[in-house]
Amino acid sequence: MEHTIEVRNLYKFYRVGDSVVRALNGLNFTIAAGEFCAIVGTSGSGKSTLLNMLAGLEKPTKGEIIISGKHIEKLTEAELVRFRREHVGFIFQSFHLLGTLNALENVALPLSFRGERRASRMKKAEKLLDMVNLGNHKKHLPVQMSGGQQQRVGVARALVTGAEIIFADEPTGNLDSHTSADVMRLMQKVVKEQKRTLVMVTHDEHLASYADRIFHISDGEIVKIEEKEKEDNEGK
Repeated sequence: MEHTIEVRNLYKFYRVGDSVVRALNGLNFTIAAGEFCAIVGTSGSGKSTLLNMLAGLEKPTKGEIIISGKHIEKLTEAELVRFRREHVGFIFQSFHLLGTLNALENVALPLSFRGERRASRMKKAEKLLDMVNLGNHKKHLPVQMSGGQQQRVGVARALVTGAEIIFADEPTGNLDSHTSADVMRLMQKVVKEQKRTLVMVTHDEHLASYADRIFHISDGEIVKIEEKEKEDNEGK
């Protein structure tokens, strides 16, 4: 299979006072195009550092990160901004919706940074809100929506640019267990139907079980990679 993400010999060290903390300690793995992968570990395990590296938000101390054929560790800040804008979508724990914009405008927002015309932006945003079952909430402001609905807007916003890779950081951290399950099933559907690659960071083993593969990380090292049965996964 074609690999969307390839990580080779990845290290990240931080200096804290006189000591050096190894946040990532020689990681090697690949993630295939159209795969849903979860990175699971406790606080301080290195999972968020790894996500930041993959998204080009932090530079590695050593090693290579190849995404869609590009060595992102070699890109300049301006090149990284362009790369993220063209190839990457983000889903955050705290939704990050703009309170003065309605659902439709929040979803369309990333397209305005590309200079896309308003009519085109709104048409794409409307289609995605229908896909995440929020067709009746297009004109609602964030305060008029539940947490689960706001996160669905966040998922639609991550998809609107056509980004082939979605990074999700504790995407259900602010939701109850029932709503979390709804959002996770939606994310499975997105990967399957939209052929996107999804990389999710979580501390929750149950949420990680929705992924095709689970990377268990501890003290900056991948200690186990767990592959889920397709039928088992889709039957949730």
